[in-house]
Amino acid sequence: MRQIRLRATATAALLSGLILTGCDTPPVESVQRGYRGTGMELIASPDDLAATVANNQVPEPQPPVPAVGPKAADIYQNVQILGDLSVGEFTRLMAAITQWVAPEEGCNYCHVAEGFQLDTKYTKKVARVMIAMTQRANADWGDHVGNVGVTCYTCHRGNNIPEYVWAQDPGQAHAAGIMTASQNIASEAGVYSSLPYDPFTAYLDGAKEDDAALPWRVAGNTALPNGNRSSIKQTEWIYSLMMHFSDSLGVNCTHCHNSRAFYDWEQSSPERVRAWYGIRMVREMNHEYINPTTEWLPEHRKGPLGDALKVNCATCHQGAYQPLLGANMVKDYPNLARYTLAKKAQPMDDADASEADQPAANSAPASASEAF
Repeated sequence: MRQIRLRATATAALLSGLILTGCDTPPVESVQRGYRGTGMELIASPDDLAATVANNQVPEPQPPVPAVGPKAADIYQNVQILGDLSVGEFTRLMAAITQWVAPEEGCNYCHVAEGFQLDTKYTKKVARVMIAMTQRANADWGDHVGNVGVTCYTCHRGNNIPEYVWAQDPGQAHAAGIMTASQNIASEAGVYSSLPYDPFTAYLDGAKEDDAALPWRVAGNTALPNGNRSSIKQTEWIYSLMMHFSDSLGVNCTHCHNSRAFYDWEQSSPERVRAWYGIRMVREMNHEYINPTTEWLPEHRKGPLGDALKVNCATCHQGAYQPLLGANMVKDYPNLARYTLAKKAQPMDDADASEADQPAANSAPASASEAF
């Protein structure tokens, strides 16, 4: 009997130890996010904060160069983006982009030895679109990116493809007759919950006019339904997206919402407005810039359903409430904060080296089709 009790005690101790290993070791850091007494606090462990800081360091900027001298478009062939930079500025930015995106492959990741002007590699065409998209974000989406802005490093961080991208998710195969309702499958998108596993296609991949058809506002504004006809299914879809927001930024719901009245904008934090703009910025990036590249991307650079790999909140934030914890890399690369399209470009590949008119300098590309 005594042996049984000892074994039971040892088993209980082992189980307790396993449970406690999943808990944060005190003390923890807390930040009040709203009114007193509402429980609007953000809790984080020192270890998590230290890891976030370590994961959001930025590389040293390339040595500065004067913005004088011949323009890149006048010296090099087929410069369709960044053409009005001086040769020195152009070379400096190319060196930085190589460091941010292809530190191991170097220039050969986008260019071929037969001539840097050739568009033989799809990666070069992707780079054009991404530069135009970055300039658009910094020049016109200040309501979300603020004065800090974004660079290629914000998303790539030394990787050819950013670590956090997404494509349409077909879900897992199931036996005939089993219905999943697009949920109850563990996926990173839904933060491994039972919520829908692909909220991105509905909310982050559409045109602006799709807003009215999406169930964004599912929370009621009274204690009783009183006309709120949002279904549980609609609510689960938007909750899945909200879970992604929280996980991507390393925050909880009170980062944007007042927990006593989730629906009320007047009682919400300013970050909710910033998020509103961020949703629309990401949708534009996917719809206007990334999706059109599907026509010429190789199959191994597409998702399981043949669509291009797209961006979401995690692509930039990567677990931090501000990408790179608010480090301002744009101040060192101001050419990524304005439109730098060449007045005329000469697209050159193995099949065609004819001239093509381009948008006038300092005009915004409306989509990827105008970015190259």
